[in-house]
Amino acid sequence: MTRTALRRGDIVEIKSAEEIISTLDDRAELEKLPFMAEMLQYCGKQFSVEARAEKVCDTSHHTGSRKLPESVLLEDLRCDGSAHDGCQAECRLFWKDDWLRRIDSDDVSTVTNGDTESSGRLIDLCDQNSRLTVESEDGVKQVFRCQSTQLHYASKQLRWFDPRPFVNELLTGNVGFWKFLRVTARAVVEETRRKLGLRRRQPFRSTQLKSPPTERLNLEVGERVCVREPNEIASTLTRDGKNRGLWFDAEMLPFCGQTMQIRQRVRKLIDECSGEMMEIDSDCFTLEGVACSGEDSPLRWFCPRAIFPYWRECWLRRAA
Repeated sequence: MTRTALRRGDIVEIKSAEEIISTLDDRAELEKLPFMAEMLQYCGKQFSVEARAEKVCDTSHHTGSRKLPESVLLEDLRCDGSAHDGCQAECRLFWKDDWLRRIDSDDVSTVTNGDTESSGRLIDLCDQNSRLTVESEDGVKQVFRCQSTQLHYASKQLRWFDPRPFVNELLTGNVGFWKFLRVTARAVVEETRRKLGLRRRQPFRSTQLKSPPTERLNLEVGERVCVREPNEIASTLTRDGKNRGLWFDAEMLPFCGQTMQIRQRVRKLIDECSGEMMEIDSDCFTLEGVACSGEDSPLRWFCPRAIFPYWRECWLRRAA
């Protein structure tokens, strides 16, 4: 990392629409990472750097940790899905260094969103490349492109046994010293167990072939719920760790027994591998303040994406 590279805590200003257009190719990409229409609303505004994208997880091809060159995450800026048919994944946005300008904390912003013409051209360029029509065996279908679907192609593979990406998390300022020691020690143990076949992929043991029937709670957004205890959740899962196809992840275990609030009911998600929009009719929720920490899962150590896990009603109960 060069001395001029952005670090955690730096204050930056997102460049104008005209400046960003000059960095993009005809696919609205810079080094294969798309700039999306949902990001335009932040142009000209100031934010602090949350982390460099030195070690992010691959949720489309499941290849483990990857590095997204010259890119950072700003605070908790997330995609609202407005330009992608209302996708509710709420993924964190990646920002290329070339889209940002470092400023002193006492500087006054002089950049605006840009003139209407520049903003319009940027939106048109993004919209033209966010939806594609492709032919398949089932006929013509529409697929979506976004940062999450293209992350695998815009990033570089990291080897799980290479210590340098772990050390880099400390050197870049992404994590503090004690967190670095705690997570690295856990990673050494768990990755060794995984490679020796001593670690199960799913956190619970189950012999059930099908998901058992459960009571419907008809939960609503804003309701307070309590996450059930591990033994209760285990009884709802099949032997592959799923309930009606939805995976219960190890990153969700620390929230067992805690009281949370329903953030949203998820009905539409883009499949990051195929780009197709998935319509979800079954119960599927996200919870306020509940996100993947990157501290408990093999191949995801130190990932800063803070993805919202999805919850079935049978893993929750109404708070008293």
